[in-house]
Amino acid sequence: MSTSQGPAERVISAVRRLIGSLVATGETRLRLAVLELELERDRLLSLLLLAGASLILLSFGIGMLLLMVVVLYWDDHRLLAIALCALVLLILSALLAFKAKRLARRRKLMESTLNNLAQDRHALRPSHESS
Repeated sequence: MSTSQGPAERVISAVRRLIGSLVATGETRLRLAVLELELERDRLLSLLLLAGASLILLSFGIGMLLLMVVVLYWDDHRLLAIALCALVLLILSALLAFKAKRLARRRKLMESTLNNLAQDRHALRPSHESS
């Protein structure tokens, strides 16, 4: 018997190596995706905690300023003072909501993973240009 592999055995061996490479590449991409998700989760948690504390302190500060304005104009124009304070708050709220919407569109989740997967897909495409 000959010790060399036949054509079928070489094909099976090549397919096994290919599948092993694909599994290893998939595992690497999955680990990258998980790492990016964990980093994004930590970043978002920190952002939410800081934003929450900031909003609580900001609301107390704004409340005190509004109270001061209303008390200052209580005798002469209390309704006008209250209406102007409410109008300013509504305008600021609309501007901040618009800015938050723009900021939310700018961030792309798992950008590195998607770029690597696109590179992998491009590398695996058969090239028919030489035909």
